[in-house]
Amino acid sequence: MANLKDKTIVITGASRGIGREIALKCAKDGANIVILAKSAEAHPKLPGTIFTVAKEVEEAGGKALAIQLDVRDDEAVIAAMKKAAETFGGIDAVINNAGAIKLMGAASLPLKRFDLMTQINSRAVLSTFQAALPWLKKSDHGHIISLSPPINLDPKWFAHYAPYTITKYGMSMLTMGLAQEVKRYGIAVNSLWPQTLISTAAIEFEGGGQLALDQGRTPAIMADAAYEILITENAELTGEFLIDETLLRERGVTDFDQYRFNPDCDKPLMTDLFVAE
Repeated sequence: MANLKDKTIVITGASRGIGREIALKCAKDGANIVILAKSAEAHPKLPGTIFTVAKEVEEAGGKALAIQLDVRDDEAVIAAMKKAAETFGGIDAVINNAGAIKLMGAASLPLKRFDLMTQINSRAVLSTFQAALPWLKKSDHGHIISLSPPINLDPKWFAHYAPYTITKYGMSMLTMGLAQEVKRYGIAVNSLWPQTLISTAAIEFEGGGQLALDQGRTPAIMADAAYEILITENAELTGEFLIDETLLRERGVTDFDQYRFNPDCDKPLMTDLFVAE
């Protein structure tokens, strides 16, 4: 497929970071972007709202629909998908980018926090899938992408933050299952995960600080990788746990310095969670 012109892409958690970057990348093709996030008003420490991203999408050449949404609210998810389909005549792709993280051990993590991570990470994938499925079936280019990791059962990924790991692997297991379940409809379902830390305001806000930011890449690498998945036709790529750098290398990208958050930093890039060194 040459590009995503007139395709309707629904993105959760799209008010900043990776979600915003994917929205702008697809908008350059003239895609219809449905921006779903809780951020309808400016956060005191984090930039971006659904409305600022909608403006950027339109400036980039796409059409935008901004909907305030909490992915834990099933009825609101159903309503958002319906409005997206009514506005643009269908839905071609859903990108499950919304996420919650707390890297704490099982003994100390508050159960309310575990519930939050379960609902926003694992459960929301099922909710958006069920709500969007009627339109994805009608699309000639159906895609679902979840930002979740390859399933790596090395105990080190469970030793210090098992609850978070479980919720992210839940997303990945849904990728595996949904890919098989909807294969007959020609819908591709994949997971995408970064090789390195992605430097976003959220990373800084969560306590990573400037050092972490300097050892990461910009969200553009994830947007470029997501785009490569979305332009793949006929569900030729499905049921896979894809790593951004690996996929882009396979698609011919050779310059990865362009993605470095701080080109002047001489420290090695920080490998992301769940990725083998």
